[in-house]
Amino acid sequence: MNKNIYRAGLIVTFVALNALVLFGLSSVLAWLNTGAERTGMLHTEVLSKEVYLPNIEWGSLENPGRLMEEQTLGEIQQDYLNAWYVKHVAYKTNNPYGIEDYYTDSSRVNLFKTIAFNKENDIHIEATTLNHHPKLEFYSADGQLVVITDDDVIEYQEVYEQDQKLLTHQDTSSYRVMMLLEDGFWRIRHMVKQATTSQEDSVVTSKIAAVKGNKIYVQNNEFQIKGINYYPKESPWDMFGENFSSDTIARDFEIIKNAGLNSIRIFIQYEDFGKAEVLPQKLEKLRKVVDLAEENQLKVVVTLFDFYGDYSVLDWTLTHRHAQQIVSSFKEHPAILAWDLKNEPDLDFDSRGKDLVVQWLSHIADEIKKYDPNHLITIGWSSPEAAINLKKEVDFVSFHFYKDFEKLDSDFKILEKEIPNKPIVMQEFGMSSYHGLWNPFGTDEEDQANYHKKMQDFFKKENLAFMSWTLYDFKEVPTAVVGRLPWRKSRQRFFGFLDQKGEPKPAFKYITH
Repeated sequence: MNKNIYRAGLIVTFVALNALVLFGLSSVLAWLNTGAERTGMLHTEVLSKEVYLPNIEWGSLENPGRLMEEQTLGEIQQDYLNAWYVKHVAYKTNNPYGIEDYYTDSSRVNLFKTIAFNKENDIHIEATTLNHHPKLEFYSADGQLVVITDDDVIEYQEVYEQDQKLLTHQDTSSYRVMMLLEDGFWRIRHMVKQATTSQEDSVVTSKIAAVKGNKIYVQNNEFQIKGINYYPKESPWDMFGENFSSDTIARDFEIIKNAGLNSIRIFIQYEDFGKAEVLPQKLEKLRKVVDLAEENQLKVVVTLFDFYGDYSVLDWTLTHRHAQQIVSSFKEHPAILAWDLKNEPDLDFDSRGKDLVVQWLSHIADEIKKYDPNHLITIGWSSPEAAINLKKEVDFVSFHFYKDFEKLDSDFKILEKEIPNKPIVMQEFGMSSYHGLWNPFGTDEEDQANYHKKMQDFFKKENLAFMSWTLYDFKEVPTAVVGRLPWRKSRQRFFGFLDQKGEPKPAFKYITH
C-alpha cells in the first residue's frame, strides 16, 4: 500500500512539473508572437490622453522632403506632446522617469543636469504648456527625421524651493524642434527657443451680449438681470442626470417667466459632463435647456466647473479642453448671457492656495474668450469681499450674500467703490424657511417672505441686478453639497419660493419687484 502511494505521488508530481514547464513555454512564445507593446517596452504607461491635452493646431505641412502621411503626423504629434509632459513631470518630481523615451542621448543631458541640480537644492517646478501651433519645415526622404517650428507656445511655471513658492512665470515662446525616429518613437534631438511670431488675430463676430460702462446689453438692448438659480424640484444638483425631463423644465421656465423674471442660472458639473472628453449626451441635454430658455424669453448664466477643486498645473490642459468643447458648442446661442467660470472658488483659497486658484481662473477666462467672444464672463464669488478678485478679467462682477440683511448696505457700498465702472450682480441670496426639529428657533415662511421683501426694496433702490436662491423647496439634498449633518441638510431644503408640492409660499409674492 505504501509503495503504491509513493508511486502515485511521483507520477502526480511529474505531471504537474511538466504542465508548469509547458505553460511557461507557451506564455513566452505567445509574447514573442505578439511583439512588445510600446507601453511595455518603455515608460509610456505613465502617459495617457487623459492627463495632458494642450490645444494644438497645425499650420502648413508643405516641406522640401517627402509628403507627410496622416498616420505619421499623428505619431509625431503624440510623441512631441508626450515629450513635453514627461519633462513637466520630471521637473515636478525631480525624477527623470520617462525622459529617455522621448529625448535622444544628447538632448537629455541638459535635462538630467537640471533635474539633479533642482533635487540637490530642494527645488521643484510645476509647469504646463497651454497652446501649440506647430508647422512642418522638413520631413526626410527616408522618413527618419522631421523638423518643426512651434510658434506662440504659452508656458506657465511655478517655481518652489523647500515647498515655498519663489515665483510664478508665464511666457509665450517659439521653438525650432528636430525629432528622430528611434525604436518606433519620435524622440527630440534638438529644441531651440526662437523669437516669438504672433499669429494673426482671429475674426470676432458681433457679440450677442456686451457691457458698456456699468450696464449689460443683449443684442444692443439694455438688459437688467432679474433672475433665479434653478434646479428641477425632483433632481437638485443632478439636473442633467437620468431624471432629466424637458417637459418638467419647460413648465418651470414658464413659471419663472410668468413671475416676472428674465434669467436663470444653471450649473455644469465637471465630472458629470465627462471632464476632458465632454459627453455628447450631456451637451444635447444642455442644448435642450437653453433652447427651452429661448422659447420662454429667458437668458441663461451657465456656471462651469461645479464641484471641481483640483487646480493643479498639470491638470489645466484637461480643464481647458472641457471648457472649449462646451463654450464653442454654444458660442452662437442667443439664450446664453454669460459663462460663470466657477461657483464660489474663494472657498478653495485655504485648501488649494489663493494664488493657484486665481491663476487657474485667469487662464480659463482667456480660453473661454478665445472660443466664445460673443458672450460675457463672470465668477460667482461667495461674498462681496471676495468679488474684487479678477475684476479686470470679468465682464460683470457677481457676488453671493447670505449674511444678515443689516450688513448689506455697507458691504455693497464698499464693493461699488472698489468696482465703479462695471455691472454688479447679487448672484445668490436667500433665506431658509425651515423651522423644525433640527432648528426649532429658525426662521419660518413669514420670516422668509419679509426677508425677500426687504431685499427687493433694496434692489429697486440701488438698481441692483439679482438672481435669488432658489425656485423650489427640495425633498432631498445630496450629502456632497452640505455634508451629513441633519440640521444643515434640513435647512438647505427650504430655500424655495415654491414648496415641495409646487405651491407658492408667502415669499413668492416678492420673487421680483
